[in-house]
Amino acid sequence: MNGFPWGDFAVGLVWSAGAALSVMLVTFAVAVRKGLHRVVDVAWGLGFAAVAVVSWAVSAGDGDGGRRALVTVLTVVWGVRLAGHIAARGRGHGEDPRYERMLARAPGSRNLYALRMVYLLQGALVWLVSLPVQAAQYTPGPTGTCAWAGTALWALGLFFETVGDAQLARFKADPAAKGKIMDRGLWRYTRHPNYFGDFCVWWGLFLITCDTSAAAAVSIVSPLVMTLLLTRGSGKRLLEQHMAERPGYAAYVARTSGFLPLPPRR
Repeated sequence: MNGFPWGDFAVGLVWSAGAALSVMLVTFAVAVRKGLHRVVDVAWGLGFAAVAVVSWAVSAGDGDGGRRALVTVLTVVWGVRLAGHIAARGRGHGEDPRYERMLARAPGSRNLYALRMVYLLQGALVWLVSLPVQAAQYTPGPTGTCAWAGTALWALGLFFETVGDAQLARFKADPAAKGKIMDRGLWRYTRHPNYFGDFCVWWGLFLITCDTSAAAAVSIVSPLVMTLLLTRGSGKRLLEQHMAERPGYAAYVARTSGFLPLPPRR
């Protein structure tokens, strides 16, 4: 195949939108039954995994088999790990304060407001951010340097996410750490190792599409949107607003990089 199969890709976009929507609607039904909308955070990773698997299935006959398998496996591993981590972290807890504040402003039904403002919005973001995963399924030609560079960057990102989350979980489980600021391990070099890991994962998945200019052009919006979400949207900014009043946090901010891992400042 000499060119990018735009027609097949367009059909795949419809299927992937259906996959993302299905995950969110099922999650919404579970949330209404449990009375907890925080379960939508678990669906974030599962939505990407579902889009990857559906895109792989409907793109049979297009693209390069090695690249298709690579991007599908990487996305599923990342999404399932994230979903499992969030599910374990939230077990036994009540509603997330973010959603409680949002739903308190609901003009009518809280559940319908959550459906519009949380579930459908997150479903649309899953579809948009996953564009590199979808485009890679249709990219012709064998995997090249960009794909392997992207895999290495994805691996770095998964390391920062997995290790950072594990270190924070152990810190919170230590009674002696109550009221203290986590500044050990990876958290000594960046205040957000998990968000930095997310950043690397999605730029890495984007690089896997860059062996052809068409796939890169159609999916560049994905890592840009993810970067904005992590640094200016619901990630780093909101978390730091929540943490700002904690004792010792200002000193931690003064000595620790806000995003990229760097040696601590004196």
